[in-house]
Amino acid sequence: MKYHIRKVRTGSDSIAVQVIKYENRRRVIVKHIGSARNKDEVILLWDNAANWIAEQTKQIPLFPQEEGFISLEQCEYLGFQHTFLYEILYKLQARLGYTCFGSKLLNDLVTIRIIEPASKLRSLELLETYFNIKHRRQTLYDILPALLKLKNKIEELTINFAVKEFEFDFAIVFYDVTTLYFETFKSDDFRKTGFSKDNKSNQPQIVVGLVVNKDGFPVAYDLFPGNTFEGHTLVPIIKDFKKKHDIKTLTVVADAAMISADNIENLKTAKIDYIVGARLSCLQADLLSAIDKQLPRTDLADIRLSTDLGYLICEFSKKRFDKDKFEMDKQITKAKEILQHPGKTKKVKFVKTTEAKNQLNSELIDKTNILLGIKGYYTNLDEKTISNQLVIERYHQLYKIEQAFRISKHDLKTRPIFHFKKDPIKVHILICFMALAVSKYVEIKTNLSIQAFLSECKTITDAKLLNKINNKIIIKRVPLSEEVSKLLDRLKLMPH
Repeated sequence: MKYHIRKVRTGSDSIAVQVIKYENRRRVIVKHIGSARNKDEVILLWDNAANWIAEQTKQIPLFPQEEGFISLEQCEYLGFQHTFLYEILYKLQARLGYTCFGSKLLNDLVTIRIIEPASKLRSLELLETYFNIKHRRQTLYDILPALLKLKNKIEELTINFAVKEFEFDFAIVFYDVTTLYFETFKSDDFRKTGFSKDNKSNQPQIVVGLVVNKDGFPVAYDLFPGNTFEGHTLVPIIKDFKKKHDIKTLTVVADAAMISADNIENLKTAKIDYIVGARLSCLQADLLSAIDKQLPRTDLADIRLSTDLGYLICEFSKKRFDKDKFEMDKQITKAKEILQHPGKTKKVKFVKTTEAKNQLNSELIDKTNILLGIKGYYTNLDEKTISNQLVIERYHQLYKIEQAFRISKHDLKTRPIFHFKKDPIKVHILICFMALAVSKYVEIKTNLSIQAFLSECKTITDAKLLNKINNKIIIKRVPLSEEVSKLLDRLKLMPH
């Protein structure tokens, strides 16, 4: 038997609360609970009616303390949505200032890029599936020209946020590049084949340069044709960054691929200080000899030498020595086996060919032996400005940009790119940059990976129920878990 609660105004201007049922489409009053003259009395009578129904029929109330008692039998389950996660990511975008453009579609594309990266058309489908948010495909095409103009403003908002949230002072930035390939074999003026970090050398690509602060939070980026040598991207993007923000003193930290005589000259001309990795295997004999003679083989010992590329700082590490020695011995053993059992030609590090004859490369072995456990760094900053250990420490922070690229490529699936025209490609990277900024902020503040954060937030779901009596949709949210509450506290977000 299905019972319902009904309230009706009486002739004496009071409100009667009744338990009713329906028989043959006719309303039948089962029990008159009482009459009320104010809201508090109505709530009390309604609660009494709910309790009476529960005792009579064992129906389980969803909202027993609320006026409008609903039983499970009255409802149809319509599924669940991750509305809580959507609200959190939207609030974070608002905190970065990304909601100021009045483009809900842009913010929704950033949100779904973080949650489940996909093509733009698939993203529209996912927004409807997860959040019941509908956008027309044509709207996406219509707003592309406007989105193209937002790059500088997005970067400005992101930098302002970094200044406020992380005390970013422009004194030091970290730079690296990556390549993003396309699902096609057709090149053009922008998408070109080149050295691929994704091992997709046959497919056209673009080169992306990314600038981050000491926490790994992104502050700027730029795009280059796919055949651009990565070392040629450093000076243009850092020089533009320095000019755009009127920076007087700036130090850039980058890996060894960025070092060249031309880059060093251009950085000096632009008054940009640098700390870059050194490829010690490429050193001339005199520098190699100086390192061998002057650098003590004690753990964390260091020296500084003057070179044409700036000061060369070298550090010895016992842990690195053990690793390098193990690798060298393994390669020497492999080389000797190849020489003892010649057969199919294989490229082995310590084997050289002289007069069509293979032999052990003793010169290379001696050079490698000298450099065991040693890592080098170039800088133009003298020892009064920065110590050797601080140079090394700054360079080791470069791994944070690698983490940013990991988030971008793995979690946000920036690659492969399915767009074929330059403008949609630029918008795609813009959306990925915004998603990267939100994701990296979450990771810094929560000490969780973005994937772990999403997994926790996805446990808070909204059940959708249809009240079959009045055809109204009811949303019931899962209570916040202790872990999610802690995450919100770290992000300084009040629960909705």
